[in-house]
Amino acid sequence: MSRVLRPSDFAGADTPALARGLLGRRLVAVADGRRAALRITETEAYHGPDDSASHASRGRTPRAQVMFGPPGRWYVYLCYGVHELLNIVTGPEDFPAAVLIRGVETLEGPGRLTRALGIGRRFNALPATRATGLWIEDDGFAPDAREVSATPRVGVAYAASPWREKPWRFVWKPARVS
Repeated sequence: MSRVLRPSDFAGADTPALARGLLGRRLVAVADGRRAALRITETEAYHGPDDSASHASRGRTPRAQVMFGPPGRWYVYLCYGVHELLNIVTGPEDFPAAVLIRGVETLEGPGRLTRALGIGRRFNALPATRATGLWIEDDGFAPDAREVSATPRVGVAYAASPWREKPWRFVWKPARVS
């Protein structure tokens, strides 16, 4: 039996651990009466105002405001004027942190994921709940630890050291996705 993760489930102080813990959970999107539930296979953590790879390092800008909480809300932004990218805010409130959902089974790349599932900025700042049509479920499945790797985040060469080297990208390469 699956359980919808509640906003309080994202209120942890350890965003990298939350990012890793989302691997194998199901991202569920409902649009036009169609439901897609796909296991999360890749995430990246962005943690705190000092993380120079994070949008929040520039303060409470209109773009990054949602990262400052409350937890369990979607942060969706336009990247390079082309791709909508999906993040979940991980709080606590007033502490900017989020996890970028980079991939799900059969869809690699955060832009491909949002395009295929019809996820856009209309979800920005909405809670990750069934009522909004976009949420994360836990059905008790856990990926084999041997199939999970941690690497530096993608596309953050501009960030100061040590932030650009943080191994906060988590990738689950399963032998088989269930």
